[in-house]
Amino acid sequence: MTPTAMGPHKLPVLLLPHPLILLPTARLTLPISRSLANVILSLLDDSDAVLAVVPLPAPDSPSELTYGTAARVARLVRNQSSPTQPYLLYLRGIARIRLPSPIQVHPLDTLPVHNVVYPSSEGTPSRDTVEAFKDAALILLDRLAKDSPQPQRKDDWLRVAAIVEDISEQRATWMADVLVAAISPQYPDKLAFLAATDIEDRLRRATELFVKQSSIQEVSKKIASAVDESFSRQQKEYFLRQQLAAIQRELHSLHNSPASVGTGFGTGGATSELDDDDQADADDLADLRRKIEALDAGSEERKVGVREWRRLKRIPQGSVENGVIRSYLEWLTSVPWPSNTTTTPLDVLKDHSFLTRARAQLDADHYGLDQIKRRLMEYLAVVRLRALADAAQTNGDTASTDVSPGAPPTKSKGIKGPILLFVGPPGTGKTSLGQSIAKALGRPFQRISLGGVRDEAEIRGHRRTYVASGPGSIVQALRKAGRNDPVILLDEVDKVGHSNFHGDPAAALLEVLDPEQNHSFNDHYINVPIDLSQVLFICTSNTLETISAPLLDRCEVVELSGYTYDEKMHIAKRFLLPKQIRANGLSDSQLTLTDEALLHVATMYTREAGVRSLERAIGAVVRFKAVEWAEWLDKGSGAMGNAIGNGDTKGDVNENKNGEWQATVEPHELEKILGIPRWDSEERDREEKRGVVYGLVVTGMGEGGILPVESTALPGMGRLKLTGSLGDVIKESGEIALSWVKTHAFELGITAGRGVDPLKVPDVIDVHLHLPAGAQKKDGPSAGIAMICAFVSLLSGACVPKDIAMTGEITLRGRVTPVGGIRMKVLGAHRAQIRKVILPWANRKDVEHDVAPEVRREMQFFFVRTIDEALEAAFGRGALGWRKETVLLESRL
Repeated sequence: MTPTAMGPHKLPVLLLPHPLILLPTARLTLPISRSLANVILSLLDDSDAVLAVVPLPAPDSPSELTYGTAARVARLVRNQSSPTQPYLLYLRGIARIRLPSPIQVHPLDTLPVHNVVYPSSEGTPSRDTVEAFKDAALILLDRLAKDSPQPQRKDDWLRVAAIVEDISEQRATWMADVLVAAISPQYPDKLAFLAATDIEDRLRRATELFVKQSSIQEVSKKIASAVDESFSRQQKEYFLRQQLAAIQRELHSLHNSPASVGTGFGTGGATSELDDDDQADADDLADLRRKIEALDAGSEERKVGVREWRRLKRIPQGSVENGVIRSYLEWLTSVPWPSNTTTTPLDVLKDHSFLTRARAQLDADHYGLDQIKRRLMEYLAVVRLRALADAAQTNGDTASTDVSPGAPPTKSKGIKGPILLFVGPPGTGKTSLGQSIAKALGRPFQRISLGGVRDEAEIRGHRRTYVASGPGSIVQALRKAGRNDPVILLDEVDKVGHSNFHGDPAAALLEVLDPEQNHSFNDHYINVPIDLSQVLFICTSNTLETISAPLLDRCEVVELSGYTYDEKMHIAKRFLLPKQIRANGLSDSQLTLTDEALLHVATMYTREAGVRSLERAIGAVVRFKAVEWAEWLDKGSGAMGNAIGNGDTKGDVNENKNGEWQATVEPHELEKILGIPRWDSEERDREEKRGVVYGLVVTGMGEGGILPVESTALPGMGRLKLTGSLGDVIKESGEIALSWVKTHAFELGITAGRGVDPLKVPDVIDVHLHLPAGAQKKDGPSAGIAMICAFVSLLSGACVPKDIAMTGEITLRGRVTPVGGIRMKVLGAHRAQIRKVILPWANRKDVEHDVAPEVRREMQFFFVRTIDEALEAAFGRGALGWRKETVLLESRL
């Protein structure tokens, strides 16, 4: 505080009787007379009462009244115990003061006003002075804590020691005032400390006082120990525990001897790791110390570990704080820091078959997904080339430069791991792909599920001030991996909770997934920067709509739109069918599904972008055949039973000619096993009808499909009615489509003249447009072409073939603009047996780049620029009676 903030430069002077001294930051209770109380009350009424408290020297001392303390009156209460001094004055020290000229001793019941000077408290003490002060203070506080008979007092001294250890250089002088006032040194020492206005001199005097007081405490303890021979409570407990441990060791050796009979819980057998062994606890502490010593010298994690280790040794073992610090040290030393972690060996990267083996691993685990495999191979190639370049540079530096034997090896920074975001429908292999990538890289794999996470602390960890606090999921994954370059899969990142009173978990992921920031990730529990730049993060999501824009900007988005029927057939034969056969206790020779049967299951019983429903359907077929196989074995002959007992039934199954057992499943048997096909009715109902066309859609889970656009005419007022849980954008598309049809009704042959409304001539009708599945909300502009074709079909009577589907946005000028989700829509049309697709011309590059060649070969694509081209592609050339515009010229002479 500055003098201006603390009051005027003239203060009433209160003399303290010997040997009382009030230091800054300290409090003092003083009995006073009635007359002095009245004077202080008048000061309290006028303004905030600040007194200059000056200690009186000893009667035989020649020292003058020069130094004191500016003190604020905290309270003034009655004192019932003393009739001569009926009031108690409570003072709180604020700052040191100096009297410019010595004053004479005046009566204690008066408050004469004198000039005072506030010595300057600005500046920062030197580092050596502060360190010496801390060391002396910690030694004294440790001695006071050990000698304190009261547990509460002991905990108070330990808390003060923790504060001293973390005190800054600017606050060291304040802490010196607090500690000197608390330990109550001798009067001359305390008075000299009060007169020390220079901060360096004050800290040196405090250090000398602490050393002196520590010596006094040590001598007093020795004298007390020599006088009192009895054990303290802690010593008795330690003695009894040692006896108990010795008894338990004798009992264990007795039970483990050959003469012991019987075993049981706690009564025999080998020594259990659950036994409370003091030696095991000591070994754990020794191991903890070795891990701290193994950290890089001078690193932040080592400094924190050393400081916490010192605190651990000062705190009693039975204290709660001891367990908290020990848990923290265990977490701190288990994190893979750069000094104690391992990376991919250079010999592995130098191997010429490194990339070939990685590609073979990816191909063995997943079929297709060429785009993702190509991106991963790029990353692996860069890792290999960077490692070879660093190795060559290191060898060159070693050959050209003399390196001292004690110099530490130079550590090269690795390649920053990419942040990949796999987006696609469920069941397309996003999660399992992460494990396959870890195998190909030869790194540990950890998965973190973010679905439903609503607390920021689950990502960043809890602060150590909370009970049962711990690190976040990122640090936990690193500890399990044991390396600083694992593959961490952040699953379902689109389902993480949004901002609430627990914080925003999505915002906490911004630091984790930012390659420019995650080299110093700060977990709230560890509170030491952790390098995540070498971690390969893979995120999975079903949609991009619920992911915040800043988080999406940090990720490299890779879309997995879904599998074609050809890819599903390969996946079923290579992965799904063998997996289900093994899971249900059969062998490959006991069950075979033909390609026709697998294709029938994929097309008639499943309709999805992934393969989960396909796996469930194949599992149902395998279980059905497993029941038949078990029943056939129960009805078998004795020879068959003997063969089963010998574990050899392969020959009997293959040589069975009685027709009792058929290992092959044909397509005509699937209806008996799986029931009526789910999608058969839809395929049969899809037929050419007036006013009905088929559009392409993308569902909320990222799957593509077809959606019928139905329209009908009914008597009315010439209005348009839209139903099917439609959003504002798709409703506007319907109005645009009808407006375009009305404008071009004459050219389309719908009306007999220009400017005639087809909804009012010859009859007044309403048009009702409906998109089925009314419980599902629908929105977007991509249904414009389908709506125009539906209106034209309804009003002209022409029908669109049932094997044609379309998508595209329209404008009032008759242009067809591009839309998104082309790959998902095309795959959905392929699954629905659509053979012709109408798309905007601007989406031609999406088809060539994203759609598989086998799908393009089986389908016919029409890329249109205008609505006229779209109508011609949908209805066929010449199907609509287009009227060409004719310009009439009147000749005048």
